[in-house]
Amino acid sequence: MALFGFPSSPKKEAAPARTDNAVVFDVTTPDFEVSVLKASMEKPVLVDFWAPWCGPCKQLMPVLEAEVIAAGGEVLLAKVNIDENPELAQALRIQSVPTVMAFFQGQPVTGFTGARPQSDIKNLIAQLVALSRSAKPDALDIPTSLKQAAELLAAGDAMAAQDVYIRILSQDETSVEAYVGMVRCLIVAGALDQAQSMLEDAPDTMSKNPALQSAQTALELAKGAGEAIKKLKPLMDASSKNPQDHQARFDLACAQFAAGQKREAIDNLLLIIQKEQGWTDGAARKELLKFFEALGFSDPLSVEGRKKLSLLLFS
Repeated sequence: MALFGFPSSPKKEAAPARTDNAVVFDVTTPDFEVSVLKASMEKPVLVDFWAPWCGPCKQLMPVLEAEVIAAGGEVLLAKVNIDENPELAQALRIQSVPTVMAFFQGQPVTGFTGARPQSDIKNLIAQLVALSRSAKPDALDIPTSLKQAAELLAAGDAMAAQDVYIRILSQDETSVEAYVGMVRCLIVAGALDQAQSMLEDAPDTMSKNPALQSAQTALELAKGAGEAIKKLKPLMDASSKNPQDHQARFDLACAQFAAGQKREAIDNLLLIIQKEQGWTDGAARKELLKFFEALGFSDPLSVEGRKKLSLLLFS
């Protein structure tokens, strides 16, 4: 399963709000992650992809609803209208309707296409209930898991880091570090709209945490990546032709950071500081601190860069 980087959908009428005790509900692209993937960390979720023009869909849906309701809340049913949510159907490679996928603990575990008899649906739900009851995950050592996830993300394995963060949040939904970690995973995956939504929807208990501001800074820098890549070559040429052109080197560093060339960006700002600390009222130092904030101050590049900056400022 890919990262939670489903495409953003145009503004449309929202699906009916799901109450805490609802076992059958509609889902759209924006709320799929919360209503299906996150919910499946606690219990299996069947997702019925259907269309208003599909005859077999009209036969299958009432059977699914009846059997899920009969399961007494041990399995959920999410219904996705593919005509209204084509991006989600494309992301999950839905080629025909009806298609039913079962998710558990954030992953697809089984599925089928076409209408099925009630006995098949009953058997499928019984299997999912058994799977859910047999899953007895050990309690996580959250500090160790947070460290593991941060190391995975720093190494570029955002998918594995995301999996750890999901398990942490399923055990402790108040973990700011795990929540921010999820945002950073989305940024690395290029799912910037989803990252912005997570930041905007952060619980009130987290909203004032400096770690959220750090993630917001990282997101703002990432949003310039597309344009930054286009600017890299001309800025590199300008900087090479005139090594004393601090503005060209400064612009190059900003473009490099947005384009993912973090070390090169830091080195270029350090070079400006080395040559002229007070250039433009310390603009290079201020931007460098913003880079460190975006990376996270415990990131190895931040630690290394801050040591170099201290040597330049205080030697």
